Amino acid sequence: MRNSGALHAGAWWIWALGLAAAASRTTNPLLLGLLVGVAGYVVAARRTDAPWARSYGAFLKLGLAVIGIRLVFAVLLGSPIPGTHTLLTLPEVPLPDWARGVRIGGRVTAEGLVFALYDGLKLAALLVCVGAANALANPARLLKSLPGALYEAGVAVVVAMTFAPNLVADVARLRAARRLRGRPDRGPKALLQVGVPVLEGALERSVAMAAAMDARGYGRTAQVPRSVRHVTNVLTLGGLTGVCAGTYGLLADEGAGYGVPVLLLGLAAALGGLLLGGRRSVRTRYRPDVWGVRAWLVSGSGIAVAVLMALAPEAPLHPGVVPLTAPVLPLGAAGAVLIGLLPAFVGVPRPRTPGPQTPDGLKLPGTGTNQPVRRLRTSGEAAISGGLGAAAPRKREGAGQGQRKSTHDDEAAQ
Repeated sequence: MRNSGALHAGAWWIWALGLAAAASRTTNPLLLGLLVGVAGYVVAARRTDAPWARSYGAFLKLGLAVIGIRLVFAVLLGSPIPGTHTLLTLPEVPLPDWARGVRIGGRVTAEGLVFALYDGLKLAALLVCVGAANALANPARLLKSLPGALYEAGVAVVVAMTFAPNLVADVARLRAARRLRGRPDRGPKALLQVGVPVLEGALERSVAMAAAMDARGYGRTAQVPRSVRHVTNVLTLGGLTGVCAGTYGLLADEGAGYGVPVLLLGLAAALGGLLLGGRRSVRTRYRPDVWGVRAWLVSGSGIAVAVLMALAPEAPLHPGVVPLTAPVLPLGAAGAVLIGLLPAFVGVPRPRTPGPQTPDGLKLPGTGTNQPVRRLRTSGEAAISGGLGAAAPRKREGAGQGQRKSTHDDEAAQ
């Protein structure tokens, strides 16, 4: 039985990696802000109420912290970008000759700070894209979709990915419990008091996960011939080496001729090694996810954003800082980034939590329903209506049942 309702988890990761690849191609703050906005809109439209869906805010805060740290380093350690607009001059610490090229303090220029800001924005956009994938993709379903040869490595990766969302959920739960008890939930003291229960919960979760993995036969493999194992190792290692060499050829100017063929051969060899390596896996899949039309559209939108950004002109993607110039939004690249909004309209609809209901099963006002709500009767009205209108039919019904019973008894006696 296949699960056709949920979107394939791999589609979300391909979409997010496409946005991350586009973010790595530019330092334009307008395009980076647009990428972050696209990722945030899709997450707001399609994430569920699962624990891992709450991790997006943590990644967003981490991106802001990265920008701040990058600016602090630019102020304290200087910047390799020369500048003429001096903002302030800090006391410089003398360093020995072996640390030449490194300085602490000194002149802080506007060009250096702008360069650091652009660099921090790029890294923050990459973190936001990864956070969007964590918030949208179910890690358990992603593990089910991995090839059999990568199952053990995939379990380790999924456990590592779910650590941050579970940690965020534990911190939020403990802070809410402290607020309900009238205790402060902010400040260093509250953070230390929350840290011990969070660590204890993480240890308990790890022990329970280890027991569950052992009960499900994790790490047990089937016996395969030695020749098949050797061929699998050669294909896998050779394929990965070819992928690395082909990628280097595509990135380097002198390797453009052999980059694509070597990359394709490496991918083919690596896929062959994965297929042969899957024979050692003795596990089965229950209700595998279907890679349907929506998955193609979601993953294709991320790939389209990455490809179009790679083909865009270089000049608008990297605004100059020496001399300082205002960044310009290239319309072609901006249109390519907006393609990433497609999952917000073709993805699986976000499940809605049912609103509170009355004992009669009626929704209360203000719960998102357009159906009219009947006025609840008071106890006096219920007693009057029950005594006048409801008792008589029950009595007649009971009388009819008694007559039918007596009739049956007489027929049985005869």
